[in-house]
Amino acid sequence: MSAAGAHRWRLQLAFGLVAVFFVVELVVGLTSRSLALISDAGHMAADVVALGAALVATRIATRKDTTGRRTFGSYRAEVFASGLAVLLMLGVAVYICIEAVGRIGAEPEVASGPMLVVGALGLVINLISIALLRAGASESLNVKGAYLEVLADTLGSVGVIAAAVLVGSTGRPWWDTVVALAIALFVAVRAVLLGREVLAVLGQHAPAGMHPDEAERALSQIDGVVEVHDLHVWTLTSGMNVATAHLVTAAVGPGESAADTATILAQAADVMRERFGIEHATLQVEPSGSSACTQTSW
Repeated sequence: MSAAGAHRWRLQLAFGLVAVFFVVELVVGLTSRSLALISDAGHMAADVVALGAALVATRIATRKDTTGRRTFGSYRAEVFASGLAVLLMLGVAVYICIEAVGRIGAEPEVASGPMLVVGALGLVINLISIALLRAGASESLNVKGAYLEVLADTLGSVGVIAAAVLVGSTGRPWWDTVVALAIALFVAVRAVLLGREVLAVLGQHAPAGMHPDEAERALSQIDGVVEVHDLHVWTLTSGMNVATAHLVTAAVGPGESAADTATILAQAADVMRERFGIEHATLQVEPSGSSACTQTSW
């Protein structure tokens, strides 16, 4: 069983808690006319998507492909779910900004009591979810992503509590709008950062923190390898990096023996796994001057 699968019950419990509270927070936010609550509810909706994607990913990872066409499996479902979370978070940020502009010059009544109660309850829910996911976060990147999402939402709950206290103590409802805009800005920034990661995966960029030139130099230093070409490295989904490369060996002269292909492949696989964290590397060994390989032009 994978690390994410072993902690699936933690994901399920956290998902249930967050999903139920999202509905409560949204309803109370609309009835109390609190933008801070509504903005935090939108952020929590992204948590629901993130946790749901983590749960789905643990199932999809072990699901057999019955079509024979998905040669890489369905691992990228997690990436598409993350993209949906990005759109949702940006939509919430835009909605809050529009509502805030509409409140300029107005003094809407904001019920600070329900805000404080729901904000405090949300903080408790987030802390419970953090405690549930912390154990698996160090073992599974899938669980870690959900853990960081809930951890960030804890700040939103703190913001709601602060807004309720300020509105209740000063009697000025615009504090609710100010805090809501702060939460919306925080959500938008996180959405953009997450969106960049999603686009990097879909664009098949090299994994973060790794440069292809470094991998090419490392492979070129293997005994018997004189050239490396057609090197490609990309991310299939979070925590799952893939690579392909052609390793050219020296031409064999009179009285010389060809380099041991099996040894070169083993050493190359070790380099990709130990130095670059790439478990799945498809490597091809070919002698110098071989006509069996044609380098790509793209």
